[in-house]
Amino acid sequence: MTVHPHDPTLPEARMHIVLPGAAVSAKIASSESCIAGKSASFVRHIGVDLTGTPLEGTFLAGQSFGVVVPGIDVKGRPHKVRLYSIASPSYGEDGLGRVISTTCKRTIEEIPDENDPSRSDGHPLFLGVCSNWLCDQKVGDEVRVSGPNGKRFVLPTDPSAHDYIFFATGTGIAPFRGMIHELLVGPPAGSPAHALWGGPCRSRIHLVMGAPYRTDLLYDGWFRELASTHPNFSYHTVISREVLPAEGHGPHAHHYFATRMNLFKPLLESTRTLIYACGLAGMQVGVFQALAAAGLGDGYLTVHDEIAALAPASWTTEQIKRRIRPTHRCMLEVY
Repeated sequence: MTVHPHDPTLPEARMHIVLPGAAVSAKIASSESCIAGKSASFVRHIGVDLTGTPLEGTFLAGQSFGVVVPGIDVKGRPHKVRLYSIASPSYGEDGLGRVISTTCKRTIEEIPDENDPSRSDGHPLFLGVCSNWLCDQKVGDEVRVSGPNGKRFVLPTDPSAHDYIFFATGTGIAPFRGMIHELLVGPPAGSPAHALWGGPCRSRIHLVMGAPYRTDLLYDGWFRELASTHPNFSYHTVISREVLPAEGHGPHAHHYFATRMNLFKPLLESTRTLIYACGLAGMQVGVFQALAAAGLGDGYLTVHDEIAALAPASWTTEQIKRRIRPTHRCMLEVY
Protein backbone atom coordinates (compact mmCIF):
# COMPACT_ATOMS: atom_id res chain seq x y z
CA MET A 1 0.00 0.00 0.00
CA THR A 2 1.36 3.41 -1.02
CA VAL A 3 2.29 5.77 1.80
CA HIS A 4 1.19 9.40 1.37
CA PRO A 5 2.41 12.57 3.15
CA HIS A 6 -0.79 12.95 5.19
CA ASP A 7 -1.00 9.33 6.37
CA PRO A 8 -1.24 9.02 10.15
CA THR A 9 1.64 7.82 12.27
CA LEU A 10 0.35 4.85 14.24
CA PRO A 11 1.73 3.48 17.50
CA GLU A 12 3.56 0.18 17.47
CA ALA A 13 0.85 -2.27 18.47
CA ARG A 14 1.92 -5.38 20.33
CA MET A 15 0.60 -8.55 18.70
CA HIS A 16 0.11 -12.22 19.60
CA ILE A 17 1.73 -12.09 23.01
CA VAL A 18 -0.50 -15.02 23.98
CA LEU A 19 -1.49 -17.48 21.25
CA PRO A 20 -4.88 -19.24 21.27
CA GLY A 21 -3.23 -22.62 21.82
CA ALA A 22 -1.70 -21.31 25.04
CA ALA A 23 -4.58 -19.08 26.16
CA VAL A 24 -4.25 -17.71 29.70
CA SER A 25 -6.79 -17.66 32.49
CA ALA A 26 -8.51 -14.32 33.20
CA LYS A 27 -11.61 -13.44 35.23
CA ILE A 28 -14.93 -11.84 34.37
CA ALA A 29 -14.84 -8.42 36.05
CA SER A 30 -18.29 -7.15 35.04
CA SER A 31 -21.25 -8.01 32.84
CA GLU A 32 -24.14 -5.66 32.16
CA SER A 33 -26.67 -5.05 29.41
CA CYS A 34 -25.85 -2.45 26.74
CA ILE A 35 -29.47 -2.21 25.59
CA ALA A 36 -31.73 0.58 26.77
CA GLY A 37 -35.29 -0.73 27.03
CA LYS A 38 -36.65 -3.75 25.17
CA SER A 39 -34.93 -5.13 22.08
CA ALA A 40 -34.91 -8.30 20.01
CA SER A 41 -31.15 -8.40 20.60
CA PHE A 42 -29.24 -9.23 23.76
CA VAL A 43 -25.95 -7.36 24.02
CA ARG A 44 -23.72 -7.15 27.07
CA HIS A 45 -20.76 -4.98 28.03
CA ILE A 46 -18.34 -7.47 29.55
CA GLY A 47 -15.19 -6.61 31.50
CA VAL A 48 -12.29 -9.07 31.67
CA ASP A 49 -9.64 -8.84 34.39
CA LEU A 50 -6.18 -9.68 33.02
CA THR A 51 -4.31 -9.08 36.28
CA GLY A 52 -1.26 -11.30 36.60
CA THR A 53 -1.29 -12.46 32.97
CA PRO A 54 1.18 -11.51 30.19
CA LEU A 55 -1.68 -9.56 28.57
CA GLU A 56 -1.94 -6.99 31.34
CA GLY A 57 -1.35 -3.50 29.93
CA THR A 58 -0.71 -4.69 26.36
CA PHE A 59 -3.88 -3.66 24.49
CA LEU A 60 -4.56 -0.54 22.45
CA ALA A 61 -8.07 0.77 21.79
CA GLY A 62 -9.22 -0.72 18.49
CA GLN A 63 -7.44 -4.06 18.86
CA SER A 64 -9.18 -7.35 19.61
CA PHE A 65 -8.64 -10.30 21.91
CA GLY A 66 -9.42 -14.00 21.63
CA VAL A 67 -11.79 -16.07 23.77
CA VAL A 68 -11.40 -19.85 23.88
CA VAL A 69 -14.57 -21.63 24.99
CA PRO A 70 -14.05 -24.80 27.05
CA GLY A 71 -15.18 -28.12 25.63
CA ILE A 72 -15.33 -29.58 22.13
CA ASP A 73 -17.31 -28.85 18.98
CA VAL A 74 -19.68 -31.17 17.07
CA LYS A 75 -16.68 -32.77 15.36
CA GLY A 76 -15.05 -33.62 18.67
CA ARG A 77 -12.35 -30.97 18.37
CA PRO A 78 -11.51 -28.20 20.87
CA HIS A 79 -13.44 -25.01 20.11
CA LYS A 80 -11.62 -22.51 17.92
CA VAL A 81 -10.74 -19.08 19.24
CA ARG A 82 -13.27 -16.28 18.67
CA LEU A 83 -12.10 -12.68 18.36
CA TYR A 84 -13.83 -9.78 20.11
CA SER A 85 -13.14 -6.07 19.63
CA ILE A 86 -11.85 -4.17 22.62
CA ALA A 87 -14.46 -1.70 23.90
CA SER A 88 -12.12 -0.12 26.43
CA PRO A 89 -9.44 2.57 26.02
CA SER A 90 -5.76 1.65 25.98
CA TYR A 91 -5.51 2.28 29.74
CA GLY A 92 -8.33 -0.18 30.33
CA GLU A 93 -11.54 0.22 32.29
CA ASP A 94 -9.49 0.67 35.46
CA GLY A 95 -6.90 3.16 34.20
CA LEU A 96 -4.15 0.57 34.72
CA GLY A 97 -4.65 -1.62 31.64
CA ARG A 98 -5.61 -4.60 33.78
CA VAL A 99 -9.33 -4.70 32.93
CA ILE A 100 -10.38 -4.71 29.27
CA SER A 101 -13.92 -4.91 27.94
CA THR A 102 -15.90 -5.99 24.91
CA THR A 103 -19.40 -5.64 23.47
CA CYS A 104 -20.87 -9.12 23.07
CA LYS A 105 -24.12 -9.90 21.27
CA ARG A 106 -25.77 -13.27 21.81
CA THR A 107 -26.12 -15.08 18.47
CA ILE A 108 -29.61 -16.61 18.39
CA GLU A 109 -30.89 -17.66 14.98
CA GLU A 110 -32.91 -20.22 13.06
CA ILE A 111 -30.48 -21.41 10.39
CA PRO A 112 -31.25 -24.22 7.94
CA ASP A 113 -28.51 -26.75 7.26
CA GLU A 114 -29.02 -29.01 4.24
CA ASN A 115 -26.39 -31.41 5.57
CA ASP A 116 -28.18 -31.85 8.90
CA PRO A 117 -31.69 -33.39 8.59
CA SER A 118 -32.67 -32.01 12.00
CA ARG A 119 -32.05 -28.46 10.76
CA SER A 120 -32.99 -28.71 7.08
CA ASP A 121 -36.31 -26.84 7.41
CA GLY A 122 -34.84 -23.80 9.16
CA HIS A 123 -36.79 -24.17 12.40
CA PRO A 124 -34.20 -25.56 14.84
CA LEU A 125 -32.58 -22.89 16.97
CA PHE A 126 -28.89 -22.12 16.54
CA LEU A 127 -27.07 -20.59 19.48
CA GLY A 128 -23.67 -19.02 18.92
CA VAL A 129 -21.20 -21.11 20.90
CA CYS A 130 -18.92 -18.39 22.23
CA SER A 131 -21.25 -15.40 22.42
CA ASN A 132 -23.82 -17.17 24.58
CA TRP A 133 -21.21 -18.83 26.75
CA LEU A 134 -19.47 -15.51 27.36
CA CYS A 135 -22.73 -13.70 28.13
CA ASP A 136 -23.65 -16.47 30.59
CA GLN A 137 -20.51 -16.03 32.69
CA LYS A 138 -20.76 -14.32 36.05
CA VAL A 139 -18.36 -11.97 37.80
CA GLY A 140 -15.39 -14.00 39.03
CA ASP A 141 -15.80 -16.81 36.47
CA GLU A 142 -12.75 -17.94 34.52
CA VAL A 143 -12.34 -17.10 30.83
CA ARG A 144 -9.38 -18.17 28.74
CA VAL A 145 -8.07 -15.40 26.51
CA SER A 146 -5.37 -14.65 23.93
CA GLY A 147 -4.07 -11.68 21.91
CA PRO A 148 -3.64 -8.85 21.22
CA ASN A 149 -4.78 -8.93 17.58
CA GLY A 150 -4.72 -6.15 14.98
CA LYS A 151 -2.28 -3.31 14.39
CA ARG A 152 -3.90 -0.80 11.97
CA PHE A 153 -7.32 -0.10 13.48
CA VAL A 154 -5.91 2.11 16.22
CA LEU A 155 -5.72 5.82 17.00
CA PRO A 156 -2.66 7.74 15.73
CA THR A 157 0.21 8.50 18.06
CA ASP A 158 -0.80 12.19 18.04
CA PRO A 159 -4.63 12.17 18.14
CA SER A 160 -4.81 15.96 18.03
CA ALA A 161 -3.13 16.00 14.60
CA HIS A 162 -6.27 14.55 12.98
CA ASP A 163 -10.04 14.88 12.73
CA TYR A 164 -12.25 11.79 12.72
CA ILE A 165 -15.32 10.25 11.10
CA PHE A 166 -16.30 6.98 12.78
CA PHE A 167 -18.87 4.65 11.16
CA ALA A 168 -20.36 1.84 13.26
CA THR A 169 -23.12 -0.70 12.87
CA GLY A 170 -24.28 -2.93 15.72
CA THR A 171 -21.49 -4.23 17.93
CA GLY A 172 -19.08 -2.46 15.58
CA ILE A 173 -19.50 0.37 18.08
CA ALA A 174 -17.11 -1.42 20.46
CA PRO A 175 -13.77 0.05 19.32
CA PHE A 176 -15.25 3.55 19.13
CA ARG A 177 -16.35 3.41 22.75
CA GLY A 178 -12.70 2.88 23.66
CA MET A 179 -11.33 5.41 21.21
CA ILE A 180 -13.77 8.16 22.13
CA HIS A 181 -13.16 7.50 25.83
CA GLU A 182 -9.48 8.00 25.10
CA LEU A 183 -10.08 11.14 23.04
CA LEU A 184 -12.57 12.92 25.29
CA VAL A 185 -12.83 11.36 28.76
CA GLY A 186 -9.33 10.25 29.66
CA PRO A 187 -7.95 8.01 32.40
CA PRO A 188 -9.30 8.19 35.95
CA ALA A 189 -7.62 10.73 38.23
CA GLY A 190 -4.75 9.26 40.17
CA SER A 191 -3.84 6.62 37.60
CA PRO A 192 -0.37 6.69 35.98
CA ALA A 193 -2.04 7.14 32.58
CA HIS A 194 -3.83 10.29 33.77
CA ALA A 195 -0.53 12.04 34.46
CA LEU A 196 0.41 11.54 30.80
CA TRP A 197 -2.96 12.58 29.34
CA GLY A 198 -3.07 16.00 27.72
CA GLY A 199 -6.78 16.59 28.30
CA PRO A 200 -9.75 16.24 25.95
CA CYS A 201 -8.89 16.20 22.27
CA ARG A 202 -10.05 19.37 20.47
CA SER A 203 -10.24 17.75 17.04
CA ARG A 204 -13.53 17.43 15.19
CA ILE A 205 -15.06 14.00 15.85
CA HIS A 206 -18.17 12.57 14.17
CA LEU A 207 -19.68 9.20 15.13
CA VAL A 208 -22.30 7.74 12.76
CA MET A 209 -24.06 4.84 14.50
CA GLY A 210 -26.40 2.61 12.50
CA ALA A 211 -28.95 0.31 14.12
CA PRO A 212 -32.23 -1.37 13.06
CA TYR A 213 -34.26 0.17 15.92
CA ARG A 214 -33.70 2.86 18.53
CA THR A 215 -33.62 0.19 21.22
CA ASP A 216 -30.60 -1.37 19.47
CA LEU A 217 -28.42 1.70 19.99
CA LEU A 218 -25.51 0.69 22.23
CA TYR A 219 -24.00 3.01 24.87
CA ASP A 220 -26.49 5.57 23.55
CA GLY A 221 -26.89 7.57 26.77
CA TRP A 222 -23.13 7.82 27.24
CA PHE A 223 -22.56 9.11 23.70
CA ARG A 224 -25.39 11.63 24.02
CA GLU A 225 -23.93 12.95 27.25
CA LEU A 226 -20.51 13.37 25.63
CA ALA A 227 -22.06 15.17 22.66
CA SER A 228 -23.81 17.58 25.02
CA THR A 229 -20.60 18.45 26.88
CA HIS A 230 -18.05 18.43 24.02
CA PRO A 231 -18.93 20.83 21.16
CA ASN A 232 -16.34 19.19 18.89
CA PHE A 233 -18.10 15.79 19.11
CA SER A 234 -21.16 15.05 16.95
CA TYR A 235 -23.20 11.89 17.47
CA HIS A 236 -25.40 10.80 14.53
CA THR A 237 -27.87 7.94 15.00
CA VAL A 238 -29.24 6.23 11.89
CA ILE A 239 -32.24 3.93 12.36
CA SER A 240 -32.96 1.68 9.37
CA ARG A 241 -36.05 -0.42 10.14
CA GLU A 242 -38.46 1.80 12.02
CA VAL A 243 -41.36 3.09 9.95
CA LEU A 244 -41.03 6.79 9.23
CA PRO A 245 -43.92 9.31 9.22
CA ALA A 246 -43.56 9.35 5.43
CA GLU A 247 -43.76 6.12 3.45
CA GLY A 248 -40.90 3.69 3.89
CA HIS A 249 -38.23 3.08 6.47
CA GLY A 250 -35.18 4.93 7.69
CA PRO A 251 -31.78 4.97 5.97
CA HIS A 252 -28.69 2.89 6.52
CA ALA A 253 -25.49 4.58 7.68
CA HIS A 254 -24.10 5.03 4.17
CA HIS A 255 -27.39 6.53 2.95
CA TYR A 256 -27.26 9.04 5.78
CA PHE A 257 -23.65 9.83 4.88
CA ALA A 258 -24.49 10.33 1.18
CA THR A 259 -27.50 12.57 1.78
CA ARG A 260 -25.62 14.78 4.25
CA MET A 261 -22.43 15.11 2.26
CA ASN A 262 -22.58 18.91 2.54
CA LEU A 263 -22.17 18.49 6.30
CA PHE A 264 -19.20 16.15 5.98
CA LYS A 265 -17.59 17.71 2.90
CA PRO A 266 -15.41 20.32 4.69
CA LEU A 267 -14.10 17.60 6.97
CA LEU A 268 -13.44 15.16 4.12
CA GLU A 269 -11.60 17.81 2.10
CA SER A 270 -9.16 18.34 4.96
CA THR A 271 -5.93 16.36 4.87
CA ARG A 272 -6.24 16.00 8.66
CA THR A 273 -9.26 13.71 8.48
CA LEU A 274 -9.26 9.96 9.08
CA ILE A 275 -12.16 7.56 8.46
CA TYR A 276 -12.75 4.47 10.60
CA ALA A 277 -15.53 1.94 9.86
CA CYS A 278 -16.43 -1.12 11.94
CA GLY A 279 -19.31 -3.56 11.52
CA LEU A 280 -20.62 -6.29 9.25
CA ALA A 281 -18.63 -7.03 6.11
CA GLY A 282 -20.06 -5.05 3.22
CA MET A 283 -20.84 -1.91 5.20
CA GLN A 284 -17.86 -0.25 3.55
CA VAL A 285 -19.38 -0.61 0.07
CA GLY A 286 -21.90 2.20 0.48
CA VAL A 287 -19.40 4.45 2.24
CA PHE A 288 -16.85 4.00 -0.57
CA GLN A 289 -19.46 4.66 -3.23
CA ALA A 290 -20.72 7.79 -1.48
CA LEU A 291 -17.18 9.15 -1.17
CA ALA A 292 -16.39 8.54 -4.83
CA ALA A 293 -19.74 9.89 -6.08
CA ALA A 294 -19.10 13.14 -4.20
CA GLY A 295 -15.60 13.39 -5.69
CA LEU A 296 -14.07 13.07 -2.22
CA GLY A 297 -12.40 9.67 -2.50
CA ASP A 298 -8.87 11.00 -2.99
CA GLY A 299 -6.80 10.35 0.10
CA TYR A 300 -9.19 7.65 1.34
CA LEU A 301 -9.56 5.23 -1.58
CA THR A 302 -7.39 3.63 -4.25
CA VAL A 303 -9.55 2.82 -7.28
CA HIS A 304 -8.37 0.22 -9.78
CA ASP A 305 -7.96 1.39 -13.38
CA GLU A 306 -10.59 -1.14 -14.46
CA ILE A 307 -13.40 0.93 -12.91
CA ALA A 308 -11.77 4.35 -12.49
CA ALA A 309 -13.38 5.69 -15.67
CA LEU A 310 -16.86 4.47 -14.74
CA ALA A 311 -19.38 6.61 -12.87
CA PRO A 312 -19.32 5.56 -9.19
CA ALA A 313 -23.12 5.17 -9.23
CA SER A 314 -22.68 2.34 -11.75
CA TRP A 315 -20.17 0.39 -9.68
CA THR A 316 -21.42 -2.99 -8.55
CA THR A 317 -20.92 -4.34 -5.06
CA GLU A 318 -18.51 -6.92 -6.44
CA GLN A 319 -16.46 -4.25 -8.24
CA ILE A 320 -16.23 -2.14 -5.10
CA LYS A 321 -15.13 -5.11 -2.99
CA ARG A 322 -12.53 -6.28 -5.52
CA ARG A 323 -11.33 -3.08 -7.16
CA ILE A 324 -11.24 -0.49 -4.39
CA ARG A 325 -8.83 -0.47 -1.49
CA PRO A 326 -8.75 1.92 1.47
CA THR A 327 -5.66 4.04 2.00
CA HIS A 328 -3.92 4.53 5.34
CA ARG A 329 -6.40 7.33 6.08
CA CYS A 330 -9.36 4.94 5.88
CA MET A 331 -9.36 2.14 8.47
CA LEU A 332 -11.67 -0.88 8.18
CA GLU A 333 -12.57 -3.55 10.70
CA VAL A 334 -15.37 -5.68 9.21
CA TYR A 335 -16.46 -9.20 10.10
